[in-house]
Amino acid sequence: MTDSDIDRMLAEDRRRRSLLVDDYSPVRGRSVEGRSLRRVAWEQEPVWLPDSMIADPAFARLTDEVSYARLRQRHDFEYWATTCVTINDKLTGERVPLRLNAPQRRVLDVIETDRRAGRPLRLIMLKARQWGGSTLIQMYFAWIQCLHRRRWNSLICAHVQQTSATIRGMYADMLASYPEQYWQGTEPPKLRSYQGSQNIREIAGRECRITLASSYTQESVRGLDCAMAHLSEVAFWKDTDRMAPDDFIRAICGGIAMVPLSFVALESTANGVGNFFHSEWLRASSGESDKRAVFVPWYEIEIYRLDPPDPRGLVASMNPYERMLWDRGLTLDRIWWYRCKRREMSSDVAMKAEYPTDDTEAFASTGAGVFAREDVERLRRGCEEPQLVGDLCGEAPTGRAALRGLRFTPSAGGALKVWRRPVAGASRSRYVVAVDVGGRSLSSDWSVIAVIDRNDSPDGPGIVAQWRGHVDPDILGWKAAAIARWYAGALLVIESNSLETAVEGSARFILEELNGAYPNLYVRTPRDTLNPSAEPRVGFHTNRSTKATAVASMLAMVRECAYRERDVEACNEMDLYEQLPCGSYSAKRGHHDDILMTRIIGLYVAAGLPVPDYTGAEALLRRPRW
Repeated sequence: MTDSDIDRMLAEDRRRRSLLVDDYSPVRGRSVEGRSLRRVAWEQEPVWLPDSMIADPAFARLTDEVSYARLRQRHDFEYWATTCVTINDKLTGERVPLRLNAPQRRVLDVIETDRRAGRPLRLIMLKARQWGGSTLIQMYFAWIQCLHRRRWNSLICAHVQQTSATIRGMYADMLASYPEQYWQGTEPPKLRSYQGSQNIREIAGRECRITLASSYTQESVRGLDCAMAHLSEVAFWKDTDRMAPDDFIRAICGGIAMVPLSFVALESTANGVGNFFHSEWLRASSGESDKRAVFVPWYEIEIYRLDPPDPRGLVASMNPYERMLWDRGLTLDRIWWYRCKRREMSSDVAMKAEYPTDDTEAFASTGAGVFAREDVERLRRGCEEPQLVGDLCGEAPTGRAALRGLRFTPSAGGALKVWRRPVAGASRSRYVVAVDVGGRSLSSDWSVIAVIDRNDSPDGPGIVAQWRGHVDPDILGWKAAAIARWYAGALLVIESNSLETAVEGSARFILEELNGAYPNLYVRTPRDTLNPSAEPRVGFHTNRSTKATAVASMLAMVRECAYRERDVEACNEMDLYEQLPCGSYSAKRGHHDDILMTRIIGLYVAAGLPVPDYTGAEALLRRPRW
């Protein structure tokens, strides 16, 4: 890096810092959606007032400063926070008015957008430490209970009782210093015991109850009458056979009506992948949940800045990660803080877990995961919505008729996703269809059929179709054969463990039936088994040897982005795939690996096949034995 390069970066840093000057005033207000600039008699300069306040009939009848302040506090949370709420300053320990910082304002805008629209408030918040996320949520609850609703009960529940008590303590301190002239209750503001309970308090004069709980005291809050729930540090809630966070939270949220000003807020720092909080975050991020997903990175937090003693030296010595932070738009004082803080941590993983730059880092693996998070994220970027969704049907669900008269029927709720249609004239060596056999009931593992195009792109194979559902194993076998036939008579690879061990029904016969009807089935040879003298048999048998080899092959393909993944659920399963202390592999407790297994098996088999004939002129005279 030349001196002129350093000079340019220092000049750019000065420009970036100038844009970060925060002249926010909660009294003056902000020029954001839902506000208009007005001049009022009780302010020295024009202020940005909420449009709902201006439209309130009481606005035109204001005659004094106290009535103006009370009306504005009802419509303007930021103004109420700075005029009625005091908190402990994290740096000085002094009681100071609650002036929202930049991350708090960003999260507030998400909440306020839904409130102004009359929607129920639902939020899941992934956060770094020490920026006031819990404070914002709890004070917003207080704003609703103190100014908008009577008999509007709330719940505070954290992973341990002490954390819940700390959050409620903010509430008690706020009421203790509430300005008398602005209080709108029938009694002086305070928290008092409700019917002698240690865990329930009532806001005097508002008839609103606040219940305290922890993830260890689940039974105590079942059937609770509440309209708001603040669920804190959810990622650290215990998940055992007797205590499941998803069941507990479902019980809480099921009793909260979907009405305006009802509020459910889940917030936590991350605690690895595969737990309830991680799953809910993925659902909310993909738009499948009722909750709005909000992430707060470390660099948005104002206290995480430190002026570098030698800015030129910092620029010249940036490592690749620090350079990435610079390219993201960070200033040098933030990058220097990050470097200094990193020295306190034992590893990059620990640093990124505590002070994440994005949500991927926040959910960094704890070390048991098979696939590196950054590798999976690169793969995830190639995922896309399917071109077709529906099902493929023949003349009958089973038997040879299932392979005749194939037709695709579009359906929004169909089990078959098609990203790429079969290529006309392709040879049957182009495609591989892998099958992982699940169960027929909704509570069992999924059955998955994945179609791999070995010529998806010049860079390698790719997933072009996938069926996923619950069905009897014989129907699954014929469904897989039909899909394989649709894709140019593809090589059909069925994971045979469960079929070979079935003791009832048609499962034990399906491989033999397919063997006589479909001419391109995968047949394993003695090298694929633990018994060198074994006879060749239809299907891929997963055992300690074949699975370890196939997983190692998959690990390399993911690391090198050597195939194109199109289903985001496959990437989610990779995040939750672990190597156990005994050396075996499985999905994290409570999760599935069915989609992933079709990739592990299918790509492993495809990699061992001869180079496919892409001209479509190949003619195989007999069923191949691989």
